[in-house]
Amino acid sequence: MNAVLVGVFVLGVVYGSATIVVNAAVALLVAELPAILERDYQIPLDAGLSLWLTSAVFFHAVGVLGIPGSGTNFYGSLWWWDHFTHALSASVVAGVGYATTRALDAHSEDVALPPRFTFVFILLFVIAFGVLWEVLEFAVGELAHLAGHRTLLTQYGLDDTMLDLVFDTVGAIVVAAWGGAYLSGVTDALTERLAARGMG
Repeated sequence: MNAVLVGVFVLGVVYGSATIVVNAAVALLVAELPAILERDYQIPLDAGLSLWLTSAVFFHAVGVLGIPGSGTNFYGSLWWWDHFTHALSASVVAGVGYATTRALDAHSEDVALPPRFTFVFILLFVIAFGVLWEVLEFAVGELAHLAGHRTLLTQYGLDDTMLDLVFDTVGAIVVAAWGGAYLSGVTDALTERLAARGMG
């Protein structure tokens, strides 16, 4: 994945596309997160979790590039690409929210979060994050338009925004329903870190 992202970055430089360069650079930085979390914070991330965490930015960066020389990217040529990347990104956001919420619940006796509340909280957390992202897309697009530049983030209208939020919700539901089966190790590690810091 890193090799592909480096290739996307280089092609962005060759094409003189700030959009491709910035997205590839951000993806490369995020791809380093699993190693940093394991090495510096002792948060266990197996290969599957590491792949899940980095795949969202990977598919986004590849989607912005598309097939070199084709004149379009995957966001423009594949109708499902935007929905797929939104659901995947939302699932990562939901995973972070789920692990943190469960760690706080397990760590503090003053906090008691029933499973149903956690499910609803994760949904609302992801939807709120999705709305914030859509507002950011709109603001960046308008500022770029006023400055006479091409925007790094593209918004395709109200219908697209609503569909983005629907697929954000799909990603959140998947994690809220089955997150415990895959994130227990991360939750335990976060709980231990909270205990070591004497929080709660």
